[in-house]
Amino acid sequence: MAELRDIWVYLSASPLLHLTLTLAAFQCGTWLYTKSNLNPLLNPVLIAVVIIVAVLLATHTSYQDYFLGAQFVHFLLGPATVALAIPLFRQFDKVRQSAIAIIASVVTGSVTAIASALGVGYVLGASSDALISLAPKSVTAPVAMGISEQLGGLPSLTAVLVIVTGILGAMIGPVILNLIGVKDWPARGLAIGTASHGIGTARALQINELAGAFSGLAMGLNALATAILLPIIWQLIF
Repeated sequence: MAELRDIWVYLSASPLLHLTLTLAAFQCGTWLYTKSNLNPLLNPVLIAVVIIVAVLLATHTSYQDYFLGAQFVHFLLGPATVALAIPLFRQFDKVRQSAIAIIASVVTGSVTAIASALGVGYVLGASSDALISLAPKSVTAPVAMGISEQLGGLPSLTAVLVIVTGILGAMIGPVILNLIGVKDWPARGLAIGTASHGIGTARALQINELAGAFSGLAMGLNALATAILLPIIWQLIF
């Protein structure tokens, strides 16, 4: 046991250990997701999060130490987000034809996401800090955290809520759209991208490129709409 502990201490000092853990956890999630015939309840991101949290708790590893390795994956979020422009470019003609519908849908979705979050939080007795941290939950994390910080919220809480929202949206969003009979791929993409940002967009791209293109566009537009509308709604209500 002493030898194993010494080996673990040696390995844990290297950021490559936690980089490997992150990649292996996601690969495990992807394998389970594929073996389940793309069951949305077995979302790879959710499985990876569960595995990583379990390992960190079992080894008493702090998040700061873990992030020394995970930051290499974190860096790739920027290029990955920019890469969403590729399917959007391929579908640009269809996007241009639906410009008015897209804007109306995203603005409506943004207001609905803000109002529902504030309404549920208020009914449950959440504090003002918690409310403003909850309100931008459907926006991609960097923008949501910035909005929360500027309005006096808790960016760390907002980040957690954003991730949970994205995972839930990717898991149950397509199921709900099937239940209510939404079959149009652009409409499905707009709904998922507006409600569950990047994680939902990744799921939409796996299902259909057209849906993924509209989802990526909705994610960006919703971030802009929320950044403009949330401060106004917050001032009017509170």
